[in-house]
This record gives sequence, structure tokens and C-alpha cells, in this order.
Amino acid sequence: MRLQSFGAACTVTGSMHLLTLDGGRRVLIDCGLFQGGGDMEARNHQTYPFDPADLDAVILTHAHLDHVGRLPLLVNRGYRGPVYCTPPTAALAETVLLDSARLQVEGYRQALRRARRQGREDDVLPPLYDEEDVHRALALLRPVLEFGQTATVAGLRVTPGRAGHILGSAYLLLECNDGRLIMSGDLGNRESGLQLDFTPPPPADAVVIETTYANRSHRAWPETLAEFRDALRQSVRANGKILIPSFAIERSQTILHTLKQLMDSGEVPRIPVFLDSPMAARATHAYFEFGDELIPEVRDALRAGGDPFAPSTLHVVLTGDESQRINRYDGPAIILAGNGMMTGGRIQHHLRHHLWKPGTSLIIVSYQSPLSLGGQIVAGADTVQIMGEDIAVRAQVHTIGGFSAHADQDDLLAFLETAGNPHVWLVHGEVPVMDAFLPELSARGLKGDIVPDRQEVDLLGGGFSGGRPPGLALDAAPTGVKVEAGE
Repeated sequence: MRLQSFGAACTVTGSMHLLTLDGGRRVLIDCGLFQGGGDMEARNHQTYPFDPADLDAVILTHAHLDHVGRLPLLVNRGYRGPVYCTPPTAALAETVLLDSARLQVEGYRQALRRARRQGREDDVLPPLYDEEDVHRALALLRPVLEFGQTATVAGLRVTPGRAGHILGSAYLLLECNDGRLIMSGDLGNRESGLQLDFTPPPPADAVVIETTYANRSHRAWPETLAEFRDALRQSVRANGKILIPSFAIERSQTILHTLKQLMDSGEVPRIPVFLDSPMAARATHAYFEFGDELIPEVRDALRAGGDPFAPSTLHVVLTGDESQRINRYDGPAIILAGNGMMTGGRIQHHLRHHLWKPGTSLIIVSYQSPLSLGGQIVAGADTVQIMGEDIAVRAQVHTIGGFSAHADQDDLLAFLETAGNPHVWLVHGEVPVMDAFLPELSARGLKGDIVPDRQEVDLLGGGFSGGRPPGLALDAAPTGVKVEAGE
């Protein structure tokens, strides 16, 4: 079993892992988009160091954009084979990819208009794909993978397990004559307010595991819930708008369910809640169809015909005109809008209207890249630029970190407990984070190695001295941004 990673190697975005198996079979695990701006996103335009037409199969672990976002591009460049996934992943991938195509085309047109005025239209890169390309890719989806059931893919025995990250997310047990391999995909936070925990994996010879938060522990869910409740109460007393930037898949549904809980119990006053994210509204439909993956109280509410994602004061905003009218609403209201790091989407319009007002509250429930708009606000910037305008930051800012859908260090170690004595390969993490995780593995008698970018490794071989590939800088800086949905 040999592995080459062309994304999510020494970074947290662009997941794409090529497995070469006995007999020369080649299977691609995930085909994600690089996110994070600048040089990172430029990697999306690079040619593949392999011929997509030579692949025997593609398997998707889940539908986040950084795991499925280059699939239309792969098809454009010659892939015509099957793309295996769980049924919920297929449903969400359609929403995510069509939204990605729309944003790319809109962004290209805007950039081209600006470039033409400056006489440099040749400098503008075309969109990676459009909606027609997405539909060609969606036609290849084979949503036949079911948790705990073994399927045969390109002669490989594939058994998906529930990963607990988002709806449909799976880790993969892959078995062939060479041995047993687990590809973790993205694993969930065991104290999620929405998803069931991941199921313990079986023993394996090797595990390729994500390490997004492998150097830290999340705040316990009861503490997170109390912190969120207190921030809402304080914000309501300020009598202004309460802005909650949120990603469309998992985070929006978790926040809506939590708001309903707090309002129904009387812990938070019933004020208007505006869901200003058409993508989140579309994605929520999948939760009604596949509710068995959710925690019992949500699952049971769905089975009884209820809507656990609808506070009694919820208004779903679909059009741009409706979105603009929210800013003229008088009185306190909660505005849940994309995207989670405030780098684009409708949240920017609401920030431009309200961030400068002392009565406004900004409740941050997602990770913020230091270079993003949200990162600048968290760092204490007095003024930020939004849509070309300098805006004063006078709002009350609350940062709540316990809503993460990713496994922390304790979760990752718990996942490995039942996997026997595998060789552990680290992906989907920044180098300093993976460095901090290696001693934790060693203390438990496990050999751990960092997967290098693009360099082929033998998953059943000896690995590297100290767990680090030759030439990997000791002070390697962060190279990507974890973006948890394609909004």
C-alpha cells in the first residue's frame, strides 16, 4: 500500500490522497479544493501529477468543499469512473458543488470587469468549473456506501464507519492482499451538539488520520452551551443586532438547534432569528432525510414530524432583497449568515451595517484564520475593511470555540484505541500541530509519521526517523486555512 497526498499533507485543506495497491490499482480518496487565499488557492489550478483517466475509482469521505471541491475539475481532466460515497454525502455534495461553481463564475466575472478597466484582463484566471461541469461530476456519484457494510471497489474491500463529523461523513476500512488500512477522513468532536459519536474502528495495519486539532482539547459541551447562552442574554440586553457568522453545513444546523433549545426552555428570550443563508437552508433538507445519524433528541424530533432546527421565531431569508431588508428591522434580532470566517457571503453586508454600532453583538462560533476578516476582529482590530470600506469595530465580540465539528487530541487518541497497533500516518494538520501529536503516539507505543506533500510513502514500511520526512522545516509555518464548508 503506497500513498501520495496531493492535498491535506502538512496543511488542513485540499484533501486528495492517491492509493496504489497490489496489481497497480489506483484509488483516489477525496478530491478537495484548496482554501485559504493566495498561494494556497493557486494550487487548485495546477495540473495533476497523475493521469485522472488512469484511476480505477474515487471514494469520498464526506461533502465538505475541501474534500469534494476539485471533483468537477478531475472529471474535466479525463476521469470517467465511479465516485463512491454514502447517500448523505451525495445529497450534500450536490449543494456544495453547485454553490462553489456559482461563486467561482460570479467571482470571475467581477474580477474580469475590474481587470478590463485596468487593461489586464489576461491576468484573470478562469473559474475552475461551472454548473455544467458539476452536473457531469454528479452523474458519476455512486451513493452505495453504508456504515458497517462492506462493498467491493476496484477489487478492494471497503467498509465505511460513522465518522461523526458531518452528515454522511465516513472513515474507511480498506482491505486487500497487502493488509488493512483505515483512512479517517475528518473525525467528529465526541461532544458535538448534533452528530452521533464516531464508531470505534477495527484493528488495522496502518491508519491515515486527520490532525486538525491534535494538539489541544475542546471545551466541554455543557460549558460551551452555558457560554453561548450567556453571550445571547448579554446581547439581548444591548438591544441591538446579534450577528452569528456560520458555515452552511453542520454549524448552521447546530446553532439553530441550540437556539431552539434555549428559547423553548426560556433561558433566552424569543427574539427574531433570521437564517440568511440559502445554502444552509438547502443543506438542512438533508438532515430530515438522514436524521438517524444525529443525537437522539434531534433524531426523535424528526421521527415525530417536528423541526428541531426551527426556533419559533425563525425567518428563512432567500433573496438578496430580503437580506437587505433585515438591516432595516428595528429592535434586537439574531442574524445567522455565511460565511463562518466572514471572508465573503451575506455576513459581510450585515457587518458593514452593524459592526460600528456599540449595541451590536458579534458571536463567533467558528475557527478564524489570523489573516481573515474574522481573525482581524478577534485579534482586536479597531477598524477593518469590508467591501472596500473602512468600518469601526465597536460591537461586543464573543468568541466561543466549543462548537467545533472536528476531533480534538482526546478524540483522536480514543479513535486509535481500538485500532490495534497500527502505523499511524498524520495528514490534514499543520506541521507544529502534528509535531505535538507525535510524542502522544509514541507514549502509547505507536509509530507515527507525518505524510509529506506529494512524496510517495509505503504505508506498511518503516517510516521516517523521528516521524518527520527529510527536509521538512522544523519551524514550518501554517500553510492553509481550515474552512469547514463551501459557502
